[in-house]
Amino acid sequence: MLSVGLTGLAACGGAPPVPAIDGTFEESGNSQIDLSNYRIGPGDVLDIFVWRNPEISTQVPVRPDGKISTPLVEDMIAVGKTPSELARDMEEILATFIRAPSVNVIVTQFQGTFAEQIRVVGQAANPQAIPYREGMTILDLMIAVGGLGEFAAGNRAKLVRKVDGVTKEYRVRLSDLLDKGEIKYNVEIKPGDVLIIPESFF
Repeated sequence: MLSVGLTGLAACGGAPPVPAIDGTFEESGNSQIDLSNYRIGPGDVLDIFVWRNPEISTQVPVRPDGKISTPLVEDMIAVGKTPSELARDMEEILATFIRAPSVNVIVTQFQGTFAEQIRVVGQAANPQAIPYREGMTILDLMIAVGGLGEFAAGNRAKLVRKVDGVTKEYRVRLSDLLDKGEIKYNVEIKPGDVLIIPESFF
């Protein structure tokens, strides 16, 4: 664990620095998805295994409308459910065709619900939405999007976050973190955060 002080985030005026969540941050690379409470999102890929029924076991993507279709189960809502909840719902439908069906749902590719995704917009090398993982930091996020773009003003980046229903902006010194190795700027992020990286003036 890295104990990170945020007092060094006092840059140019405007938005305040990102506040600490619990005063500590996981080292980069240690973040994991919490599968016990994971909620299925659009774009996830699911392995559906029906015990003793390989002919209806399959792999399916979660469609943009949040639903999946498998043999004998059409247009079932998957988004927002845990894999176990989806499996139980599928068992209810399959019970009309199969005696005592047993279903396992395994998420093999993760995107997460929109509320849990982190969005990176502006001058990143590859701006995109990233699934949130427990303990994820700014450095993890920048690795996922390939770093800063050629014309990025990294030290003028802002993190937009909802706090108690109110949208707040915090400044983030990305260039100091990535180019100078100033690890004190490697702050933790939260589900739903939006990182905005502006373009340099020159």
